[in-house]
Amino acid sequence: MRISLRSPSWQRPHFVALWLLSLCATAWAADQRPVDYANPLVGTAPLDDPQLIGNAPPPGEEIYTGFTSPGPALPHRNVNLSPVNKDLDLAAGNHGIIYPYTYPRRTMVGFSSMVSGMMLMPVVGSWTVPPDRSYASAYSKAREKASPGYYTVYFPEYKVKVELTTTEHTALYRFTYPKTDQAVALLDMGPGEGSVEIAGDHTIRGRSSGGGRRGFGGGRSFVAEFSKPFASFGTFKQNPPTVANGRVRRDDVTTPDSRSQSGSYAGCYLNFTTAENETVAVKIASGTNSEEAEGVLAQEVPGWDFDGVKKRAEQIWSEKLGVVEVKGGTQKERMLFYSTLYHSLTSPRLIAKRGQPFRGFDRENHTGDYDRYSVVPFWDTGRDQIVLLTLVEPELKPDILQSHLEMARESGYMQTSFHGDNAVWMYLGDWERGIKFDYAAVYEFLRKNAMDPAGPRGHLAEYLQKGWIHDIVVDHPSPPYAGGNAGAATTLEYSWDDYAMALYAQKLGKEDDYKMFLARAHNYTNVFDRSTGFMRGRNEDGSWISPFDPREPYYNFMMKEASGWQTLWLVPHDVQGLINLLGGRESFIKKLDDFFTLPYHPQGIARDVTGMVGQYCQGNQPDQQAAYYYDYAGQPWKTQELVRRILRLMYGSDKSGFAYPGMDDQGSTSSWYVLSALGFYTVNPARPEYIIGSPIFDQATIHLGRGKDFVIVAKGNSEKNIYIQSAMLNGQPLRKPWFSHAEIAEGGKLVFQMGATPNKTWGSAPADAPPSMTE
Repeated sequence: MRISLRSPSWQRPHFVALWLLSLCATAWAADQRPVDYANPLVGTAPLDDPQLIGNAPPPGEEIYTGFTSPGPALPHRNVNLSPVNKDLDLAAGNHGIIYPYTYPRRTMVGFSSMVSGMMLMPVVGSWTVPPDRSYASAYSKAREKASPGYYTVYFPEYKVKVELTTTEHTALYRFTYPKTDQAVALLDMGPGEGSVEIAGDHTIRGRSSGGGRRGFGGGRSFVAEFSKPFASFGTFKQNPPTVANGRVRRDDVTTPDSRSQSGSYAGCYLNFTTAENETVAVKIASGTNSEEAEGVLAQEVPGWDFDGVKKRAEQIWSEKLGVVEVKGGTQKERMLFYSTLYHSLTSPRLIAKRGQPFRGFDRENHTGDYDRYSVVPFWDTGRDQIVLLTLVEPELKPDILQSHLEMARESGYMQTSFHGDNAVWMYLGDWERGIKFDYAAVYEFLRKNAMDPAGPRGHLAEYLQKGWIHDIVVDHPSPPYAGGNAGAATTLEYSWDDYAMALYAQKLGKEDDYKMFLARAHNYTNVFDRSTGFMRGRNEDGSWISPFDPREPYYNFMMKEASGWQTLWLVPHDVQGLINLLGGRESFIKKLDDFFTLPYHPQGIARDVTGMVGQYCQGNQPDQQAAYYYDYAGQPWKTQELVRRILRLMYGSDKSGFAYPGMDDQGSTSSWYVLSALGFYTVNPARPEYIIGSPIFDQATIHLGRGKDFVIVAKGNSEKNIYIQSAMLNGQPLRKPWFSHAEIAEGGKLVFQMGATPNKTWGSAPADAPPSMTE
């Protein structure tokens, strides 16, 4: 390329500098891999704009973050190391969710392992027996770094650098000390009954009182090996606290040269003399006994190649994150995208590989011919992450489906997780998306959950009798009152579940069940109060609960971790039916407009209700699909603008760049970002449709497996050009704001033409709306 510097636009030196900088940035971005963008610190910070936070937290509490771990982990594996800057043993237990690491805290107390309760901490100089962790140290935020499979931080006071990495079953630590004869490594087992034993001058053995990775009871044994001999050592513990004269007294025991200790906060101190920048490495594994733990160490980390283990973890994540490749967008958007994809791919966790033993829900030991995964939190990740996994990890889903089926066989019921009865979304959704499985075998347990009042569906007998669930009214149930049945929200959840059950029964040819569940799927209308235009709780006699203010959030009274405004939209299976209830498209759109614009100023303070756009809450699950409802009502351009705004404001908009609007809940809030950034979302995961928003990248390629790719192209895309002007799917015009999985299952190409002003005719006709239960 030939460039003339005589051109008037090139006569200004700053223009040349900017041009060269742009070229360098472009070349640098081209060299970056998906894994290079991912930063596990994303999700560890809270929002810091009061307009976005709402009125949380309650006085004396911390704002919710995403509660994601910045420490090293492998995809879907149980070992997840973490820095600990909040000592949960001393934290108030009534502050909702408490988590061992939040980005704003500036003092570190230690580093976790896969052993429940265990903490490690390198120090220089004096220390005290936990939980009086006087050695807790300020750390350098500038030198705190995280990448997939790796974490590092520096303590200026001690002049100690800490690094963490992991294999599938082991934890590795590398402590870099200054020149000193007072280097110490502290290891304690936390509260409860734990034990440690110092074996020789390199090894610590011990046992925790907690359960283990495969569900075996009776605690877990561990082995920790050090790369450098101990110069000296001893043990410590804390005696049970006593109360005298109204004062709690805590006594501890420290025993120099002792090789064993047991009790509360049982631990050991290991002394070293180190040269400048000398490293001491530690590797830890756990097992049902110490011999098993030693075998794991010998197999996975036979030497001390910390950098090799770190590189292998990075390679694993590079392959996993490379399943989606994006072009365009800003550096920050690519960072957020791959960071949220990273968090989306950490759960569910592998419990036992094919052929390995595990303890089932029947408390018996089993050996499976499948990979056993942990319970899917359906109320959370069931809304989006289970579909994302089907798109990017289809080979994983049969084992996840089998795991839940076997759990049902062991316990007698399908696992539900937290609230609702939503496993049917995953099974029906994967059936519709072509994942091969014995779906007929699952129906017995899905149906039992839906029909047996003794099962996991709370208040099912009343729901079967009345078609709704009442709430218990107390005097002055001040929001966010935590008592109650969450009657209105639970009725909505069960109606959604029942529609999925109806479709499931229909696919199996069970016509009577289909008709029964289809009738029950309309029960959501039983908690709709036409006089107020909201879903509302009922008294046991069927009358409406009064007083009622839809702006007030409740944990379990009428609603579930939401207000009446946020709960109104919890009808993803029948958005058209909700449109009809609200008086048609025009009234529905007016209600949506009010929802996203009316300021959020309730009396009650609900910790979960954060990340606000008007009354809308991005920080919790009940209404996260609502931004896509304009697609159903003929104004998809409003969805396009809203989704872009939520992506921009709710993720990384704080001064650290790491904020989430609320709890990630094992990948749910992360998956919302991933799917929405690609340009679509799963309003109803039980169905195979994807509802279109506004893609933030010029091009995204999803490798679907079997050599098939789904490519999304946004021509003319920019920060201002957020509106879809037209679309082509697989070479044919797409005039509706949604598409089906069948259209991309064998690969496909979706091309958008973007513009700065809305095209109010695209996708706006009633016939263009996504499918609903009501035609």
